[in-house]
Amino acid sequence: MILQKTDEKASSLCIDFLKCGKIVILPTDTVYGFSGIVESGEKTFRTEEKIRAIKGRDERKPFIRLIAHPDEIRRYAKDAVPDLLLAKWPGALTIIVNDRAGGTAAYRCPGDAWLRTVIFGCASPIYSTSVNKSGKPALEKISDIIETFESDVDLIISSGDTSGALPSTIVDISSGMIRILRQGAVRV
Repeated sequence: MILQKTDEKASSLCIDFLKCGKIVILPTDTVYGFSGIVESGEKTFRTEEKIRAIKGRDERKPFIRLIAHPDEIRRYAKDAVPDLLLAKWPGALTIIVNDRAGGTAAYRCPGDAWLRTVIFGCASPIYSTSVNKSGKPALEKISDIIETFESDVDLIISSGDTSGALPSTIVDISSGMIRILRQGAVRV
């Protein structure tokens, strides 16, 4: 199914699909992303595994987790995120932290208000990873995204092409220092 982001039922349908463990392609404030709900508790939708199969991605490379509000990072991170980084949210900044669930995890509060509404409606973070086959560039044209992945996902939300969009900046604070791993759309 393909819907325009401006369709009045797009956000509610997207929330319903995500909450049922379905995989969707969503526009973000950077590039399009494969998304699925981050599972917690007894739900076992295996969304991360489904996205990895679609992308052909290595199981060791983690996905970004999108959150609806900057303050939510405190719920998931053991680390105190520096104010200078929190000031960049909402926006295209991904922060890797020591996660309360063990290990590390990458979080981002996207700049797109529509997307934050969807995440809020899910009452859980959602995974996000660029729409491409592993090792290939992110697809920028919605027609290419549809042609390549329509049969692999349950829903595609279209907001047009993203030609020239920069990915998020990625910083790692899990060691206690701020390390820039990828300089993207937000300057740190």
